[in-house]
Amino acid sequence: MRNRRIAPVVAISAVAALVPALTPAVASAAAPAPRAAAAADALKPYTQQKPRWKRCDAEAPANFECATVKVPLDYTRPDGRKLDIEVSRTRATSAQDRRGVLLLNPGGPGGAGLDMPLWLAPELPDAVKKQYDLIGFDPRGVGRSSPVSCGLNDDDRNWQRPYKAATFGKDVRWARTVAEKCRAKGGGVLPHLTTRNSARDMDVIRAVLGEKKISYLGYSYGTYLGAVYTQMFPRRADRFVLDSAVDPERIWRGMIQVWAEGAEPAFARWSEWTAERHATYGLGSTPAEVGRTFWDLVAQADRKPVDLDGTLLTGDDIRAGRAMFFDVTYAAETVARLKKAAAGGPSTPAPSRRSTSPAPVPPSFARAVPSDNMDASFWAVVCADTRAWPRDPEQYRRDAIRDKARYPLYGDFASHIKPCAFWQKGAEPATKVNNSVRALILQNEWDSQTPLVSGQGLRRAMKGSRMVTVLGGQGHGVYGSKSCADKTATAYLTTGRLPAEDLTCRAPSGQARNRLQLPLPVPPGVQER
Repeated sequence: MRNRRIAPVVAISAVAALVPALTPAVASAAAPAPRAAAAADALKPYTQQKPRWKRCDAEAPANFECATVKVPLDYTRPDGRKLDIEVSRTRATSAQDRRGVLLLNPGGPGGAGLDMPLWLAPELPDAVKKQYDLIGFDPRGVGRSSPVSCGLNDDDRNWQRPYKAATFGKDVRWARTVAEKCRAKGGGVLPHLTTRNSARDMDVIRAVLGEKKISYLGYSYGTYLGAVYTQMFPRRADRFVLDSAVDPERIWRGMIQVWAEGAEPAFARWSEWTAERHATYGLGSTPAEVGRTFWDLVAQADRKPVDLDGTLLTGDDIRAGRAMFFDVTYAAETVARLKKAAAGGPSTPAPSRRSTSPAPVPPSFARAVPSDNMDASFWAVVCADTRAWPRDPEQYRRDAIRDKARYPLYGDFASHIKPCAFWQKGAEPATKVNNSVRALILQNEWDSQTPLVSGQGLRRAMKGSRMVTVLGGQGHGVYGSKSCADKTATAYLTTGRLPAEDLTCRAPSGQARNRLQLPLPVPPGVQER
């Protein structure tokens, strides 16, 4: 986590017409064929690259190879500035059964995916690894792919800011400062760090790998990236698994606001569950009593911060931990610790958590990148992807006041001002996702980062898709977590068969918590639970 909040508590035109695809075969019907052909010819220096594969790192497995692919910063000016996209692969384990490539994306925006073939492979079925080369990559501006920086300090990077009348002016200055720093340091690059351009980069990777189509497994923000690819390159999309989905209709302010909306039913569920276990946690014997215990702790911490394991927490710090309520056991354990600390009792050990790295990554594999790289690339995508961000700071004030009343836990955090209010416009408008590509959407019922309504929104947009909902499922990331949805996803990847209709399955009792704990990146300042 990047700010100093609860570390153990809390853990998105002309251009479109000119380059709708990389070859005339997938040109938009609205684009004249000569123009599409000219665009394809202009991109030949990129699509006809020959990758020079080499061992990624001396400490990495010998079969883990990396290569650098060049892409244009601006696809409307392919002769201009170039970016490096770092790509990795592990080959299919069976040459006879090999079908093609499976591109992987862990989410973000700003999440590095170069090492995904290493840590995800142990969680994937052998049948999938027989058929696909696993392809990782750092999206443009991220990690080892021409990483960007805004030169942000720790205060700049802390965007978990509740609305308060007394600090509103300071928060507006913070948002303006972040935008100005980013414009000063990366103004020529950041407007082009969009999801549409990352989708174009994926299609360059496809061409460089010599594949007619790609298959894809994307988590979190990776679902939106995958959905945009299917919209831009529908004939290039083979088997797409979109796991823990972003609603394309809510890009991007609405996707942050949905965290507040989703937190309220999660809190209600947690209150009921915890009341039934009053003998264990001592937080109240009815849901109303449990709720009062929590809000009394928030009020007490606002008067005098609570010392939890040496960290002083205000009531706002505690509210910022809204993600914990999606994991009822962890939330009950944590609130019980807060209650004890607030009463002056001795500190108790933090609830045990599994490591978030299922497979070790060689320590020297991750080259040094700017400390604010994820922050810079996150804001670049979130702000430049869409032109729908309000420009008037007073609208953020009004919305934060309104949403704190609607969603007391997190509403003002979600709707308060962000750097996007002062960001320079992106290179092109956001993508309207509305297609019939056959994809599979996976969604846990209790996901803190992409709540269930988000997955349902993507399902509506992708009319040819099917969705598997894991009832009772907790955590961010489904496939590979040994959930009841894994069988359907594996069958789709290995046979191409989608279910005839949307499915629901239920997480086994006692196994609702996400067992895999994928190291999925989330927006800076928010630690997913």
